[in-house]
Amino acid sequence: MSTIDIHAFHTLSHEEALNAADELSIDLAEKFGIDYGWEDEVIHFERPGVNGQILVQENELIIQANVGILLMMLKTPIEQEIVWYLEEHFGCSFD
Repeated sequence: MSTIDIHAFHTLSHEEALNAADELSIDLAEKFGIDYGWEDEVIHFERPGVNGQILVQENELIIQANVGILLMMLKTPIEQEIVWYLEEHFGCSFD
């Protein structure tokens, strides 16, 4: 099992960040067949071989996912899609 761990910093209002995170989830769902749902300010997502969460905070997004062995080849494309989306839609910076 491999892990995706992304910490991104944004300057959006909290409501804008929640809306953008929802759009990110929709994008990932369409491109990678991922199911997702909200629990308070956390988006939980999964598909066979991948599961994780997106925590939306005031100025930060924390994205963590576990990628199973059979889908390790999707780890890099998923990470790239997340980073691209965060840069384009959130104006995020990364540590």
